[in-house]
Amino acid sequence: MIWHSKVIPTLDAMNAMSANTLVAHLDIQIVDVGDDYITGTMPVDARTHQPYGILHGGASVVLAESLGSLGAALCVDLERYRVVGLDINSNHIRGVRSGRVSATATPVHIGRQTQVWSIRQVDENDKLTTITRLTMAVLENPS
Repeated sequence: MIWHSKVIPTLDAMNAMSANTLVAHLDIQIVDVGDDYITGTMPVDARTHQPYGILHGGASVVLAESLGSLGAALCVDLERYRVVGLDINSNHIRGVRSGRVSATATPVHIGRQTQVWSIRQVDENDKLTTITRLTMAVLENPS
């Protein structure tokens, strides 16, 4: 298991952390946490559409960064460190008009100063829609 603490917060607790944020507004839900991954879902509807009626690429990036950031945070001692986004790159492969997309974040590198996460987003038919790479900086908390 890659997580810093051997006790992982419950799904309810992880979802509650997003109250009154963009994540809550977009109805992003954490639905699974394994030994080395986090999975979440997001609706494809008026909140997440772009003008052509398909999933907005920016909404996909929000989903990816939300999952990768949570994963990164779970890998460090939050009393000593914080994690912040350093770089994100997404390739949008397939448009989605409705339903929910699901994304899974897995680590590529977990270092002392940086982490790199890969996030794979699929539609309800498990077809790849977006692939993202997220780099996180690991910073010491101010004294």
